[in-house]
Amino acid sequence: MKFGQMIKTAISAAALSIIAATTVQADVQQDLSATSAIEQIKQRGVLRVGVSTFVPWAMRDKNGELVGFEIDVAKKLAADMGVELESVPTAWAGIIPALIAGKFDVIIGGMSINAERNMTVNFTIPYAHSGQQMAANKKLADGFTLDDFNAAGVVLTCRRGAVTCDLAQERFPNADLRRFDDDAQAFQEVINGNAHAVIASEPKPSFSVLENPDTLFLPSDEPLTQSDEAFALRKGDPDALNFFSNWILVNTNNGWLKKTHSYWFKTQEWADNVGPDQ
Repeated sequence: MKFGQMIKTAISAAALSIIAATTVQADVQQDLSATSAIEQIKQRGVLRVGVSTFVPWAMRDKNGELVGFEIDVAKKLAADMGVELESVPTAWAGIIPALIAGKFDVIIGGMSINAERNMTVNFTIPYAHSGQQMAANKKLADGFTLDDFNAAGVVLTCRRGAVTCDLAQERFPNADLRRFDDDAQAFQEVINGNAHAVIASEPKPSFSVLENPDTLFLPSDEPLTQSDEAFALRKGDPDALNFFSNWILVNTNNGWLKKTHSYWFKTQEWADNVGPDQ
């Protein structure tokens, strides 16, 4: 075989290999798209969302209906997709196994992104942010900056066994730390004027300030720590991950998510409508 012919044969073989690889890739992409949660939602006409009741993310109103930040997010998401919404209340301990088992399409439940969970599920970009915050006694801590709480004679409270106690020890090592069996006791100690401040997970500090405006205040507008909450999806579904992340991006940029989050986390205009067991 002449050298020129050999070159042509090699080029033809390479071209065929590229075409074959492209065909395989296209088939794989087509299979992924066909099995995506997005296609299933479109065909079903219903978006199934896993939620876990936790004030103010998702809770029951006086009529027994689900309300809260997550419910508003899920309702708008379904409306934008042009489908009905089916909220599936699920115990927190079993919500990831239920997602993997196909009980619903996505978790929208205030789930923070962390490495352990990400080994099992995929996360969208964040749609909300929370964390640990401090509420302080106005009389005892008047004029304090955060640095002033890290001093001998300052008394801080937290719930025993919670990450907030670890944060208090790390961030304010010189303060006297008192641990209580529940958040209510830790907050009451500060309200009664027996401690300078309490550290707890948001939105409890913000809500306590709203409920006790003459006694408590937030020393900082920003939380002491921040966590990122995202939608959780089954692995192997790039179409769903792309769609939900882009939906979050759009509604972050247009301000809808921030406005809705502020309503549920920065006010208590909704509190009178919540059922007694929440």
